[in-house]
Amino acid sequence: MPDIRLPDGSVRQYPGPVTVAEVAQSIGAGLAKAALAGKVNDTLVDLSYRIDSDVALSIITERDSEALELLRHSTAHLLAHAVKELFPQAQVTIGPVIEHGFYYDFSCARPFTPEDLQAIEKRMGEIAKRDLPVARSVLPRDEAVKFFQAQGEAYKAEIIASIPAGEDVSLYTQGTFTDLCRGPHVPTTAKLKVFKLMKVAGAYWRGDAKNEMLQRIYGTAWAKKEDQEAYLHMLEEAEKRDHRRLAKQLDLFHMQDAAPGLVFWHPKGWILWQEVEQYMRRVYRENGYQEVRCPQILDRSLWERSGHWENYKDNMFTTASENRDYALKPMNCPGHVQVFNQGLRSYRDLPYRLGEFGACHRNEPSGSLHGLMRVRGFVQDDGHIFCTEDHILPECVAFTALLQRVYRDFGFTEVIYKVATRPEKRIGEDALWDKAESALMAALQASGCAYEVSPGEGAFYGPKIEYSLKDAIGRVWQCGTIQVDFNMPARFGAEYVAEDNSRRTPVMLHRAIVGSLERFIGILLENFAGALPLWLAPEQVVVMSISEHQADYAQSVAERLQAAGFRAAADLRNEKISYKIREHSLQKLPYQLVMGDKEKQAGTVAVRTRGGEDLGAMALDDFIARLKSEVQASSTA
Repeated sequence: MPDIRLPDGSVRQYPGPVTVAEVAQSIGAGLAKAALAGKVNDTLVDLSYRIDSDVALSIITERDSEALELLRHSTAHLLAHAVKELFPQAQVTIGPVIEHGFYYDFSCARPFTPEDLQAIEKRMGEIAKRDLPVARSVLPRDEAVKFFQAQGEAYKAEIIASIPAGEDVSLYTQGTFTDLCRGPHVPTTAKLKVFKLMKVAGAYWRGDAKNEMLQRIYGTAWAKKEDQEAYLHMLEEAEKRDHRRLAKQLDLFHMQDAAPGLVFWHPKGWILWQEVEQYMRRVYRENGYQEVRCPQILDRSLWERSGHWENYKDNMFTTASENRDYALKPMNCPGHVQVFNQGLRSYRDLPYRLGEFGACHRNEPSGSLHGLMRVRGFVQDDGHIFCTEDHILPECVAFTALLQRVYRDFGFTEVIYKVATRPEKRIGEDALWDKAESALMAALQASGCAYEVSPGEGAFYGPKIEYSLKDAIGRVWQCGTIQVDFNMPARFGAEYVAEDNSRRTPVMLHRAIVGSLERFIGILLENFAGALPLWLAPEQVVVMSISEHQADYAQSVAERLQAAGFRAAADLRNEKISYKIREHSLQKLPYQLVMGDKEKQAGTVAVRTRGGEDLGAMALDDFIARLKSEVQASSTA
């Protein structure tokens, strides 16, 4: 006679075992119609799940946060069902949920075409309208292997055969299609109404390049049509803002096969880089950090002591010389401990803050490289704070406030906070991890920041706060981080003399604000669609002469602007002024100054903004004052 506690605190009693669907029906016909699944004691289950003991139960509808993953998971099965109907010889493999959608991998001799995707999507809609019940069943592992072998599904049989012997597996059937899955799923295909297939790509079976190349079909699915339309619009905007396209248009940088995952910065791009780096350097200086520079290549023994050789070696570039193994540094922390260890530190020296624009290299898979967003060589605004346990809370609170100010200066006002806790593969005692995780959560609470917990997502040496910013079109980018590390200082023998003259190991806080400068510049370019704020723009003002009669005056105006500290250039070419204006507008320069006879005679400048607004004529001193005011208002740089 189970008692079922509902989210509103009420308790319903039933005379015997009851399904989630029956509970929903007993509450009301409207809820039963809207129900997609249930959550029993925080575990998602199908509506057919039978409850035979006292539990806490929530009925999941499309309004709940769990609904999207459920819908996308079920839509992946709908995709596989449609492919099997249209291409019976195709074999299904795996079809997980991913951010904003799902994919499914297929083994099919015939390459899927764009026309095929249209046909598959149409068939998905037809199957959904059939309102097929989605039923769960359970088979012993060996029987499930035989079932899929009989179906000609060798990949499914291989997946199931890798499950330990004696275990049962769950299958889901809709109409004539049966798939292996843990579930849960929607109760009927009619619940799947809003979806779209996006593209087809290649993917190796089990991610191993030695295996067969499969065809991966990507799709997206949503609870509401307007949500999908907003997402597709965001993708269109993202394509227009692609930093790789903007880099070519604005002549900022390029990448080529001779140096995969590495950047060739052009003059204008390097100006942008320097503006970001010099701004962050001022942030270091004004907030108690001492800047250092550590070697690029360090001996293997150092990486073994840090734990990187054991836990991170596959991502490191290694080399050898004179019978010694070395690695290009993937991160800066071991080097900073060496600086701390030079000389005996006192508790009075703490917190001891070091910062470095450290060039790091990581052996990222070639398939994951993506412009500035994923590279093999990058520079971090890296910093490490050596402190006592009592310093952790105030240092983390101060860092959060500093990060928020920096993001505002770059134009980002919305920050998302997550605490990433201990991963399965880690170093250090659990008691220290408990202490570190608690300190980070307390710091965010003290900062008044709501946060989520990301279980298992911490670094192998310590938990961290991840700071993510939201850009102009709603995308979320994880950039900043602060990590509490009780382990690495001890591994390297770092000590300080405490107030009682004892020797103690400092806590090490790893922190970065923008993270990879390369990636952050890519984010800036896409956020502003290349129209960077005045203080960041590689070229801030162009001075254009209408004819050769104003060339000398235009040149003198450009020189005055340069002397005032602005990045200005003179365009004295013998071209129509309309052509010049159009060309420089495509370069997204903040200001254009047009010099005609009238301006020359009056000693003024005719000002046009990047948006095409004509501000009319003004004195050059007034224009310079305007530029200074705009820079001051938009940034502390």
